Amino acid sequence: MKILGVIPSRYASTRFPGKPLIDILGKSMIHRVYEQASKARHLTKVVVATDDERIKDHVLAFGGDVLMTSPDHPSGTDRCYEALTLSEGTFDYVINIQGDEPMIDPQQIDALAKSFDGKTELATLIKTAIDYNDILNQGAVKVVLDVHSDALYFSRAILPFVKDVEEKNWTTEHPYFVHVGMYGYRADILRDITQLPVSSLEKAESLEQLRWLENGYKIKCVLTDKEGQCVDTLEDLQKVIEMLQQS
Repeated sequence: MKILGVIPSRYASTRFPGKPLIDILGKSMIHRVYEQASKARHLTKVVVATDDERIKDHVLAFGGDVLMTSPDHPSGTDRCYEALTLSEGTFDYVINIQGDEPMIDPQQIDALAKSFDGKTELATLIKTAIDYNDILNQGAVKVVLDVHSDALYFSRAILPFVKDVEEKNWTTEHPYFVHVGMYGYRADILRDITQLPVSSLEKAESLEQLRWLENGYKIKCVLTDKEGQCVDTLEDLQKVIEMLQQS
């Protein structure tokens, strides 16, 4: 099984321009993500997919593999597909690795990779929500599963609704899961989903994976006990720095 790990990386960002090149205790964000991803045992190759020459030159300077991709991609999924088409050789699966998680755990990447059996079309990570506050935040995407651990639906709303139980006690009455946000795609499925038009549910929830579900694709959900630490703001950056200093 050959698996390509792709780290989509854009310089432009409304909230945090230049984020991939920001220094974190002597190494850039993208350098730290690349190093962590490269520790995953099940990846055949790791590559950064960018649309910016500054990022390309930086990745080459630290010895990483990088591909220049179009600046017009609407999502990381689309950038991953172009990276797949530009990569030498053939790959069975692609894993989309978040470029703003400098402390990403290689074991999470491997856990997702282990779900690839040739039949798996798409896969992603989820985490059990223990506390009601874990599901209250609209930024925490909730996942409803079938008996095979395939996703039935993703939502920013609290799903499912537990009838006749006080809302604050829902997590003690029913298992809840939140989306961690790393995707794996079978190569042919990645090609197909990038050709799909934006769907109505995707527009409503602003969640691209709903487009795939609406079109009948299966998304295998893999349980993890770790949650990533994304860097979207300067406050997030400071938190990561403190965590690294304590590690």
